[in-house]
Amino acid sequence: QVQLAESGGGRVQAGGSLRLSCSALGNTADITAVGWFRQTPGMEREFVGRITWNGAHTYVADSVKGRFTISRENDKNMMYLQMNDLAPQDTALYYCGGKRGISSSENPKHYDYWGQGTQVTVSS
Repeated sequence: QVQLAESGGGRVQAGGSLRLSCSALGNTADITAVGWFRQTPGMEREFVGRITWNGAHTYVADSVKGRFTISRENDKNMMYLQMNDLAPQDTALYYCGGKRGISSSENPKHYDYWGQGTQVTVSS
């Protein structure tokens, strides 16, 4: 089994920055990618970006491109979501998800492991 845990959320004013962390513990050998998602009440979980497990490739959604970046610290099994120039519409519960298999995906249903989420609140 794999345990993911997010941290780093909080409250920030518009234009501010936060860095979210995702730690992975357990049998991580079958994880091929980690995705970041966000969700607001009553809405579907929205894809934010992903990074391959080896950190070689990253991709972020158009909605956050130029503001959010994803990185990985390989020797610590840590993934990061750096969020800059935050706006109120970025307010959400942010999750990291671990995916098995070789195909990339933006669909949360294709991810096998999830953390508990960390809340990000951006005030205007």
